[in-house]
Amino acid sequence: MTAETLPRKNVPSTTPAALGLGDRPAKAGPGDPAATHVRVKLDVEIRALLAHEPGTKSGTDPEDLHQMRVALRRMRSVLKLSGRLVGPDAEPVRTELGWLGQSLGDVRDYDVLIGHLREVVAEFEVRDQPAARRLVSKFVTERGVAKRRLTRALASPRYASMLQDIGRLARQPATEEADESPQTSADLVAGLAKPHRKLAKAVKALPSDPPDDDLHALRIYGKKLRYAAEMAKPAAKKKQAERIQRLIKATKNFQTVLGEHQDACVAADRMRGVVASVDAEVAFIAGRVAEKELLRRAEVRAVWRDVWAEVDAAAQAVSPPM
Repeated sequence: MTAETLPRKNVPSTTPAALGLGDRPAKAGPGDPAATHVRVKLDVEIRALLAHEPGTKSGTDPEDLHQMRVALRRMRSVLKLSGRLVGPDAEPVRTELGWLGQSLGDVRDYDVLIGHLREVVAEFEVRDQPAARRLVSKFVTERGVAKRRLTRALASPRYASMLQDIGRLARQPATEEADESPQTSADLVAGLAKPHRKLAKAVKALPSDPPDDDLHALRIYGKKLRYAAEMAKPAAKKKQAERIQRLIKATKNFQTVLGEHQDACVAADRMRGVVASVDAEVAFIAGRVAEKELLRRAEVRAVWRDVWAEVDAAAQAVSPPM
């Protein structure tokens, strides 16, 4: 039996207590400093990441990996927008989150592709099913390689060190350090104007038939606006919080629509790329799948600007233009 096939002992997952966090997530309200809201958001998201870590390692349910990745992305977004409020270690931690995010993203991309492929080919004729299964199996094998890389990352000292660093950023100090111009919770709400402006500027710069990569970039801008809104909502008073909730809903829909576009583009490209390395029957199936994905791409392109209009209106209701 080789070292590669030896059974591995179950290593207990890190707990919030091991990171110096309390039994329950911290909370913050409109009267708390902005830095407190940043730490609370980190507290909430690191707990979510840890909660989904065992399922991600076992691979029992792809949703665990997805939710672990979402928690990581939210922390990265928080640190990008407001990390300076919790000290100079915020940027190095954000970099480390990016390192782990790459491994999580590689596996998640395969999960999305494989799940969608299975749905698409299930509608094909019976005589095409053997070739369809061979096509899916090719990506399942590639996914296994990516999953092994992720498993090594999650077992590494680098990952353990990153968790400890996040815990330090998330812990609430006895008192916030004095600042010549401390940010208040209201500043988090006002700060939503910046990611909205960036998104609006990017939309305005697009031609009538934008490149696929530009639409993908819009999705990323929209995601940043959504995560900023999620952090700002607890800092807002009731009526403003209701407006922010509408913005969160609109940006989530925006992400979903442009996510469909990106998934279709990726799937079509994967089908093109696989043709040279498979037999004729599998290549035929890949061509059929690619055609369906290009149709899905066209459907999204017909509606995304209407979805953007809803985001723009919701954002202006929170922070009207000067």
